[in-house]
Amino acid sequence: MSDLSSEEEAEEAEADLGEYDGERNSEGERHGRGKAFLPNGDIYDGEYEHGFRSGQGTYKFRNGACYIGKYLLNKKHGRGIFYYPDGSKYEGDWVNDQRHGHGVYTYANGDTYTGEWFNHNRHGQGRYIYKDTGAIYVGGWVNGNQEGEAELIYLNHRFRGKFLNGNPVGRGKYIFDIGCEQHGEYIHSEQDKGEVEEEEEPLFLGAPKWKASEITKLTLWTPHGEKTPSPRESSQVVAAAAEAVEE
Repeated sequence: MSDLSSEEEAEEAEADLGEYDGERNSEGERHGRGKAFLPNGDIYDGEYEHGFRSGQGTYKFRNGACYIGKYLLNKKHGRGIFYYPDGSKYEGDWVNDQRHGHGVYTYANGDTYTGEWFNHNRHGQGRYIYKDTGAIYVGGWVNGNQEGEAELIYLNHRFRGKFLNGNPVGRGKYIFDIGCEQHGEYIHSEQDKGEVEEEEEPLFLGAPKWKASEITKLTLWTPHGEKTPSPRESSQVVAAAAEAVEE
């Protein structure tokens, strides 16, 4: 899912192009409050400083997109809301025309991301809610992809572990509401080298496979650290956990 926008990229510096109705300074520059009608059909209504969009303003694109927020030297900079033609919306921080800082993106399919942004991408710590399933991802992001320590929360259980390029990797554990944990590891199967051309790097085939190692009771936190349940306590929940995994 791309976060780039042709509407944002199409926003141009006005200079003296198009019609303008508003205040000017002694040098004749657009300065103060004004409304501009650009040659491409876009409309800007807001504040100017020395010929540039600077301050609070509303920019309406001819395709239906709209930005309401702060500008600096013709760039979106500060707090603002961008409404996209597909029905999605971003509300948050902008730096130099890029989503950058903290913000909330509501996607056209109803999914939402709340968290940190860097150079237009989800980057840092954030929470992504999948509308269709109700699942929630809480954790790290790198250049738009789920990566780092995270927790994926489902209706009656959750997974804690590491992610890379949007997929769980390595060791982790599933925590079930019935009162047990299943520890294990996600394994990736490498592509057969015979199917890979010389200049290509080996790829992963399909989704990673979960390999369970043990089932225990919930790990309890105490002032002295985590308390690991005894083997007898663990054996009492194995059957129940197995049933939960199959569901």
